[in-house]
Amino acid sequence: MSAITGLLAGIGALLVTALGGIAFGRHAAGRLLVYGTAMLLCSAMAALALAHLLDPAAAPSTAWLPLGLPWQGALFRLDALSAFFAVVIGLGGAVASLFALGYGRHEHAPGRVLPFYPLFLAGMNLVVLADDAFSFLLSWEFMSLSSWALVMAHHQERDNARAGYVYLVMASFGTLALLLCFGLLASASGDYTFGAMRAAAQGSAATLPVLALALLGAGSKAGIVPLHAWLPLAHPAAPSHVSALMSGVMTKVAVYGFIRIAFDLSGEPQWWSGFLVLLVGGATAVLGVLYALMQHDLKRLLAYHTVENIGIIYIGLGLALAFQSNGLPAAAALALTAALFHVFNHSAFKSLLFFGAGAVLAATGERDMERLGGLIHRMPMTAFAFLAGCIAISALPPLNGFVSEWLTFQAILQSPELPQWALKIMVPAVGGLLALSAALAAACFVKAYGIGFLGRPRSDAARDAKEADAFSLTAMFVLAGLCLAAGILPGFVIDALAPAMQALLGERMPLQAGVDWLSIVPVAAGRSSYNGWLVFAFIALSASLAVVIIHRFASHARRRAPAWDCGTPDPDPATQYTAGSFAQPIRRVFGTWIFAAREQVEMPPPGSTAPARHVAVVRDLLWEWLYAPVAGAVAFASGRLNVLQFLTIRRYLALVFLALVSLLLVLAIWP
Repeated sequence: MSAITGLLAGIGALLVTALGGIAFGRHAAGRLLVYGTAMLLCSAMAALALAHLLDPAAAPSTAWLPLGLPWQGALFRLDALSAFFAVVIGLGGAVASLFALGYGRHEHAPGRVLPFYPLFLAGMNLVVLADDAFSFLLSWEFMSLSSWALVMAHHQERDNARAGYVYLVMASFGTLALLLCFGLLASASGDYTFGAMRAAAQGSAATLPVLALALLGAGSKAGIVPLHAWLPLAHPAAPSHVSALMSGVMTKVAVYGFIRIAFDLSGEPQWWSGFLVLLVGGATAVLGVLYALMQHDLKRLLAYHTVENIGIIYIGLGLALAFQSNGLPAAAALALTAALFHVFNHSAFKSLLFFGAGAVLAATGERDMERLGGLIHRMPMTAFAFLAGCIAISALPPLNGFVSEWLTFQAILQSPELPQWALKIMVPAVGGLLALSAALAAACFVKAYGIGFLGRPRSDAARDAKEADAFSLTAMFVLAGLCLAAGILPGFVIDALAPAMQALLGERMPLQAGVDWLSIVPVAAGRSSYNGWLVFAFIALSASLAVVIIHRFASHARRRAPAWDCGTPDPDPATQYTAGSFAQPIRRVFGTWIFAAREQVEMPPPGSTAPARHVAVVRDLLWEWLYAPVAGAVAFASGRLNVLQFLTIRRYLALVFLALVSLLLVLAIWP
């Protein structure tokens, strides 16, 4: 049985599993059936895709099903690029299902989640295997609608209903943009198979409308600025294991869609395509992390950080387009490898962080960091795993987030070879934005971990929290171990990505498996290298040596004392730093012109016992300037067009006649 046949069989099994969710959704057996089966199927599918990716003799395999368009059917294809993303989907789905085996016990409406969960997994797999526009768009909509149903699982809450509405509107907008994009790629031939588009694009340049529509269509699902509005609404509304899939996996499926169009179906790119994608990626990275810093809700903070990491991925993609358009395949392979490496990394550590947030939510019922604190004593295992995720997403060695961002910086250092002055200026500027976003990300997760897990409990719920269940902890530690393994042995990941580079660019990074001491050398040994294993060994040995010295020479008397109180002996947790006070310096630097932040201080007069009050207001200018006017215009137009529901038969016929005449005129005038 070929790999693609096995993957399609796995997708079919996931669809059947959804029936089990319908039949047993209200029983404990339904949770075990759906999540256990999904975990096994996703593990098997990830193994099949990984075997295909690592097989040096593997050629793209295809399959045909008598579905879809009558004269065409449904075409599916497994090549190196789709195999890599199938690995990401399978791995993410397997670990999320393992987490859900325990977390699902706290779900108060399992009947609204279990039927759609395997459908969501099936839809994502179908997208990366589709080999014609109709199958791709149908799978894309299937993925969107199943995930929308999961977002609406707790629709009784008003905020969740609004999140589902915004998500559905943005998903429909993205699908429309992709439909138009494929229409342009198919051109006058009318052949909507990817093979025909690929053949027609040979030797031709990607046009601006195709690139713009790909950015709008795939970017709206990935969460690039300013199309990110649905992420901070939908991710907190969904159950935590679904949030992990949406943030860690579904956004990567959207990245796949953009890569498939921009690097495979559109022909050779022009240099301005790299400039445009770099601009979008740099703005997305910085604005995403700044929005995250302003949040008090832990899941909203993680959602905004997805925006930042999508920006980092798009920076790598923009660099690859710029280098490829200028005949620099080695530099393009480095940049695209960095982008795909970060796809894998973000899937791992963002899923881990959402699992940690879900464990905290299940234990305390709280997402507001101002009502957490002290959880490192109540949930030590969760705290350790969440700390690993914080280190990874902050791009600190020796974990995996550092490697992909370091590779992106290595690609940025190749920019002097670019001939266009616009790119010579843009690439270093984006490098500065990338460095700024990395520093702000570290500050953001110092805030998230410090406020949430350290200090004293800020509420009774945090004080009474209990450790997460064994299934949830196992899932978190699997991902923490994966973050460590990819960080200390990145050469194996880079070599695994080589077939995708070879297929898309005709070039790959130098083979890393033969480099001494398991180092990685992205360009040449004389320019730069990194050894994650030695960094990890140095950190481990230094920490162990410090522990031995302290225990050997320090006093063995056990002494306990109150935590440092900053000169205020009041034990009230309210005297601690808050999430708002932690972000205040950054809010004052960036907030006035990005968020139109405003602070108001009310000081009582001398002698008054009234409390002082400090109020900080942060506005979402993108929502107010872009989405709110559009929503208002739609509401106004729909109100005026409501009269069309009450026309007479004669007026309806006249309206249809006028529409037909107008369309005929357009066809007659169209060149």
